[in-house]
Amino acid sequence: MTVAALVTRWLASGDLDLPLPGHGATRQRWQRLSDLTEKDVTAGRLAEAHADAVAILAELAGPAVAPDQWWGVWAAEAPDAVVSARAVDGGFRLDGTKAWCSGAGLCTHALVTAGLADGTRGLFAVDIGSPGVRPLPSAWVATGMAQSDTRAVHFDDVTAAPVGRPGEYLSRPGFWHGAVGVAACWLGGARAVAAPLYRRAAGPHQLAHLGAVDAALFAAEAVLAEVAAEVDDDPSNHKGRAELLAHRARAVAETAVEQAIGRTARALGPGPLCADADHAQRVADVSVYVRQSHAERDLERLGTLAGERA
Repeated sequence: MTVAALVTRWLASGDLDLPLPGHGATRQRWQRLSDLTEKDVTAGRLAEAHADAVAILAELAGPAVAPDQWWGVWAAEAPDAVVSARAVDGGFRLDGTKAWCSGAGLCTHALVTAGLADGTRGLFAVDIGSPGVRPLPSAWVATGMAQSDTRAVHFDDVTAAPVGRPGEYLSRPGFWHGAVGVAACWLGGARAVAAPLYRRAAGPHQLAHLGAVDAALFAAEAVLAEVAAEVDDDPSNHKGRAELLAHRARAVAETAVEQAIGRTARALGPGPLCADADHAQRVADVSVYVRQSHAERDLERLGTLAGERA
């Protein structure tokens, strides 16, 4: 089954009708995202974006999501791909090109960030079937995440509905809740990559690698559970800990991914990567997906936030 067909099936079956973050069942939300990504990393990545869009629209009082809609969140900013928003007749129109649009030819709708005339940035809901929306030819060469259909999309005088106030997409507490949702998906990908090691580990060296991977996966699961409890206890971020918690969760989940990829390969050798197509695809997919982390820049920010709390 293709990734597009799998996500479509999840949408139709209600598998993506997840609890909203901060509403008392955040742990269940992230567990389900993790489980879906364990089944298929690329499909889980697209499912997370749809679930995030639903949460954003709820948090910012945007339009309701219909059952037959598949949403993306296209918020990446690139210096050579800029989208601007113009106020026209009480509404807005978008012009320009947005880079890194996952699900460019799959989604029915998307939340798109765009620059406003006063220099601020707004968030806009767009029907991808609208005139003037044109996914550009793919420049994707990687095997990993190839089925995510991530490419640039051009907007030419496209009708768009504002969602929230200018700047609110980044300033709202839910931005950091969504960032942890991505970490939950990374964890699911790490579990999928480590599955052959759990099945085949034998002898002291392989079992030592399995022990290290199991500890890393359990640590990530425990951190996500703890962060979920704090999010439900303080959904509006009155304590000001949302960013700190998100960076902690993402750092621990990224470590779990690195442990799963590296130690599974060291323990089992090249066999699974060369002879098991599903495993090789999972490794390629999660290797690309986890690069949504900003690496040392995120760790530096975590260190700054942790130091301020000391």
